[in-house]
Amino acid sequence: MNDTSTPAPEPEFARALDTAEQMLGIRLEQFLQAGPDEPANGADFKRIATMHAFGDAWPRTEHLDTRTRALVSVTIAASLGILEPLRGQLRIALHQGVTPEEIVEAFVQIAVYAGVARAFDSYAIAQQVFAEAAANAG
Repeated sequence: MNDTSTPAPEPEFARALDTAEQMLGIRLEQFLQAGPDEPANGADFKRIATMHAFGDAWPRTEHLDTRTRALVSVTIAASLGILEPLRGQLRIALHQGVTPEEIVEAFVQIAVYAGVARAFDSYAIAQQVFAEAAANAG
């Protein structure tokens, strides 16, 4: 008998996926599927990255709570100019109770220390995510 179902993820990975859902408000499995032209080890990369972020880093709340960690992550992504990851970090931050006003204040600091041009590029993503959040709330 051929079983073509997808095997259940190992417990640590399942916990990381649950943490990601709590942080983002959505399940990540749809984004972790191998694409048709993707090398076989692409799935390994996605699993390792997911485990590292949502299995190792985000659950560390002893010294830095999740809300603060989310705002730090927004600031890092914006400062580096990695716009698609920034979109996800903004969603996480809003989902964890960071206010749009607090995010704007982070962009004030980003402009000072990472540069105004970088801050404006990144803030354009924040404006889109704010609009998305407002549309989903209303």
